[in-house]
Parts: sequence; structure tokens; C-alpha cells
Amino acid sequence: MRRSPLVPALAGAALLLPLLGAAPSAAGPSEAPPAADRLQRAFATAAAEYRVPQSVLLGVSYLQSRWDAHGGAPSVTGGYGPLHLTDARTALAGTSHHDEGTEDPRGDDARAPLHPKARATRAAALPDRLTTLPKAAELTGLSPEALRTDPAANVSGGAALLAAAQRDLGEPLSADPADWYGAVARFSGAEDAATAAAYANDVFEVIRAGERRTTDAGQRVTLAARPGVAPDTAQVGDAGLRAASAAGTECPKSVSCEWIPAPYEEFGDGDYGNHDLGNRPASQRIRYIVVHDTEGAWDGVLNMVQDPTYVSWNYTLRSTDGHIAQHVKAKDVAWHAGNWYVNAKSIGLEHEGFLAEPDAWYTEAMYRSSARLVQYLATKYDIPLDRQHILGHDTVPGTTTATIPGMHTDPGPYWDWRHYFRLLGRPLEPTAGRKSGVVTIRPDYSANRPEYTGCEKAGEPCATHGSSAVRLYSDHDVNAPLIKDIGLGSAPTTGVNDLSSRVSTGQQYAVADRWRDWTAIWYLGQKAWFHDPAKSPAAVPASGRVITPRKGLDSVPVYGRAYPEKAAYPADVPAQTVSPLPYTLGKGQKYVVGEKVPGEYYYAVGFDSASHRVVRGEDQYYEIQYGHRVGYVRAADVTLSAVR
Repeated sequence: MRRSPLVPALAGAALLLPLLGAAPSAAGPSEAPPAADRLQRAFATAAAEYRVPQSVLLGVSYLQSRWDAHGGAPSVTGGYGPLHLTDARTALAGTSHHDEGTEDPRGDDARAPLHPKARATRAAALPDRLTTLPKAAELTGLSPEALRTDPAANVSGGAALLAAAQRDLGEPLSADPADWYGAVARFSGAEDAATAAAYANDVFEVIRAGERRTTDAGQRVTLAARPGVAPDTAQVGDAGLRAASAAGTECPKSVSCEWIPAPYEEFGDGDYGNHDLGNRPASQRIRYIVVHDTEGAWDGVLNMVQDPTYVSWNYTLRSTDGHIAQHVKAKDVAWHAGNWYVNAKSIGLEHEGFLAEPDAWYTEAMYRSSARLVQYLATKYDIPLDRQHILGHDTVPGTTTATIPGMHTDPGPYWDWRHYFRLLGRPLEPTAGRKSGVVTIRPDYSANRPEYTGCEKAGEPCATHGSSAVRLYSDHDVNAPLIKDIGLGSAPTTGVNDLSSRVSTGQQYAVADRWRDWTAIWYLGQKAWFHDPAKSPAAVPASGRVITPRKGLDSVPVYGRAYPEKAAYPADVPAQTVSPLPYTLGKGQKYVVGEKVPGEYYYAVGFDSASHRVVRGEDQYYEIQYGHRVGYVRAADVTLSAVR
């Protein structure tokens, strides 16, 4: 008699024993390390045991984790293992908030500094999407500990959840993946049909295209392409999910999106919040998209952005399923980047996550949803898809010398920029010959594991983890002093929030020197060396445009904003100081150019938008990759040239 796969059974547990890494018997020594196909076999075993098509199980797992196990560490929302089974209460117990900056989010000298509240804390009440692991334990009879730490057990738990969802929908445990659309949608944990459908669409896109990769544990996993799979999308209507509207949003149809507006309200003493009205792109171009992390959980973050006395950003993205909430229209100016010039020309995206928790990984669902949103915005507003325009909050410059130390450092070294740009359709590939004078930073994320400190406690090592960042030294020697950032006014450290001496994947720099397995770049006005062996390069050659001080100048100043000259301001708009940062660009040094921009200032200091205006001057600037952060130099001070 066939046993239901949805109840605990010793038979199922016994079947998993060879895959679960059970303790060796007393009769013999422990076994050799597992074969590289162990995880693939675990998928096959679980699929057969719970009568779920293997392609469906593999597709769901890929969208959750890209089949990585992360050593049993939880994601940013408390999800474990290849199937991202969530146990948020266990994952978040005892963790603490980490501050990654103290900047004034407006960054506008014309207004009094805005001191925002502490970032959101994790919500106490947990929705069902954050508690799937306990349910998987009930269905499989496996312990929560096994489901958290053993990849094979975790896969079995995911299969059990999918089969349970299929039966709840009254659907047969069919061998045809096309019959599982509703169960996949339900597996997402989304509370509304649009989000669940967007998630299921992504899974079936993976199934049709196929995937193959080696995981973080060295496991080789393959999902054979099934290009003809056409799922029954109508099944999502039977999933019992609420209807959701995307009305009012500015999102592509390929993502789930809802409008949760940030308030534009007066709240006394002539002050207002939490953004400024504008008329972009008619009034001024949108040049940048800024990637942030929330440093808080979804519900708390949404509560904050709806507070008129707080700050704002344009979009928030949820980790579990990639759902998006829009808060501020693109035409308006959100207060998110700590630099008013950048705010006035950017769109800010907050991703549910935590900078200083290296093992708190982001889901593939969120990466994909974010990439689709960025592609849509970049196309709509003609924003180039490169690191000079798709900025991390950590690459936004301080506006003045005094603001540099307080600038934020998110999303930090654990955001996978290389994977993100592949999803954006702009993979970071070599674009020049081997001896080019420009390089694109591009380490292997998984293999690149620089030491960081201060994640849990100041000075203590962070967990070893893959990283997008590469460390810089004052000489071609790992024992040489780290590069110092004079703007920070402190000695460089390996702190997770210390940007003094590191570069990030996708950033481009001019080559200053080479020595054996080392490359030097021009960085913060000095030569900065990074280890760059041919067998495991940290950068690839690139073509590009660079600037250098024009003939006759020993150095030129660097600015944190491209403001117009004093003569450009009308009588009723106070002229803003064009103050250089404590940095210079020295004779003979070269820096890669993002683009040429006009000097502009958006005057918006009152609630009545009739007083708002854009001041545009004659001065022109080049945006450059100066250090870890971008900077601006006057075009009249430099000479532009191409490097191939």
C-alpha cells in the first residue's frame, strides 16, 4: 500500500540516511568527503519520495538559493538551505542592529540637518512566509536542526511543502511540471496572487531555460532545459490569495509591485516630509539608481517610510519572494542617499537585508526582481547600466569634508555585484587587451574571501564569506599598510564598514603600475595595489575614458557634488558653496570617467512646490571613480582621453 508522503515516516527518514551525512557507525571510520553529485542525488531522491517533478523542485530551489547551502547559515529573512526553508524566529534570535552610517539623508546645506530615527528592527509577529521550516518538520518527521543544517534534509522538506501545496489545491501529484504552477505560487509564501504569480513565472522561466552550476559547497547541479513547459497559470486563482493592485506604480509587468506611498505632509515649525515634489525628467535628468539595504525587516521598514517625519526612498524589495513596494514617484525626489545632488538625480532602491551579517544571504528571487526593476528604470530614463550610474549607497560621495565620515556603507561587501550585473544583462566581461590601462574589478565572489572585522563586535573577525570587494595596499605585499583615506581622518582597518582600502566589483580604475601578480591603480590620489594573479584574477582589462590634470596644473580639486557657479543663481535662490573635498587629483594620475554633467542645484526647501526650481550653470563636471566612492572634477581642470 502506498504511503502518503505528507506524514512523518521512518521509511522516508531511512531513505535519506545515506544523503544526510548520518554519524558513522562504531564499526568503522567516518566516510570520505561526499561526492560532487550528492546534492543532485538528493533532489532526485526527494522528488521521487514526495512525487514532485524533479524539474519543479530544482527550479524552485534555484530561485530561492541558486542551490547553495550557505553552510547552514540563514538568509536575511531566516531562510535555510537550498530550498530556503524559513525559521525566522530561530535565525534572528540574539542578533543585533549594526549602524553603517550617520549621514543626513537629505545632504542639502540649504536645510537644517535631518536626524532620522534608528533603522527598523525585526518585527515580532512573523507571517507564514517566515515560518515554513517548522511545517516542513511536521510533514517529513525530520528535526528542525536537520532541516536547517543538512542540504539533503532541506531538499526533502521543500519537496514535502510543494506536495502539500499541490494537494491543498486539489491537484494530482502529476509527473508533468506544467501541472504544478499553483503549488509553486503557494510555495512562495506570498499573501497576494500577483506576487505569487510573479514568483511562479520566474521558476518556470528557470525550468524552461535550464541551469547548471557548482554550488558554494562544490556540488555540481544541473537542471535540464524544458523549453516546451507551458504551465496552467489559472491555478493561482484557486490558491486562496488576496487580489493585489499595481495601480499607481512605476514597475515592469514582470514583477509584482504595489503602491505604498510615502507621505508629503507638513508637520509644524515650517517643516515637512518625507520627500520633495519634482518634475523629473522634464526638469532634470535622472542619472543614477542607488542600491541600499534596509537594515531592518519588511514590515518595520514600510512603517518608517510612511512616517512624514522620517526619510524616504523610491522602492523597497522583499527578500523572500522579490515583491516590490513603491513609495515615491520617479518625478519626485526621495531623501535616501545623503547627498542632495545625487538625491535630485537618482532613484533609491532599498533591499531587505543587513550589511554586517555576512551569512545573511540574499535570495535569487530578490536579485532577479531588483534587476528587472533596474532594467526597466534604466531603459525609461536612459541610465547606463554600469557602476558609475548603478551606485551602491557606499559609493555616494560626501558633500563636504565634514560629512565624509558619516556617509553610509551599504549594501556592503557581501552584495553580489557580479551576479547582479549578469541579471541586468550587462555581464562584467573583459573589453580590452591584457595590457590595457583600465581594469574592471571582478573577483570570483565565492572564492574571494577577504578578512573583515566588526560584524558582531568591534575588532572581532566576521564569518568567512564570499565578497565583491578587493583589498588595497600601499605596496605589492599583503603585509604592507592598507591604503588610507584622508577624508575619514582615521587609520585604515579591516572593519566591515571601513571603505578606506577596498574596491568593489564592477568599478573601473586606471592602471598605475604592475608587478608580478599585483596591479596598482590610481585611487584617492595615490597608487593602490591589489593581488591580481593570472590564475585567479581580481580584475579584467577594460576600455574606457580617463581624465588627468590638464597641462600646467600640478593637481586639481575633487568635489562631492557638481553644483553650478555662483553667478548662475537667481536673486531669490541662495547660492550654494562649491566646496572641494580634502582630495586632489595629481599630475600624471588618471581616473575613469562616468559621464560629463552640467553644474546643477535643485532648490526645494519649502512645502509649496511652486518655489522649487532647478539652477543650471555654465560649469561642466566629469563624474569619476576616485576612490571607493565616486567624485566630480571640473571639466575645465582636466584633459579627457580614451583607453583601449
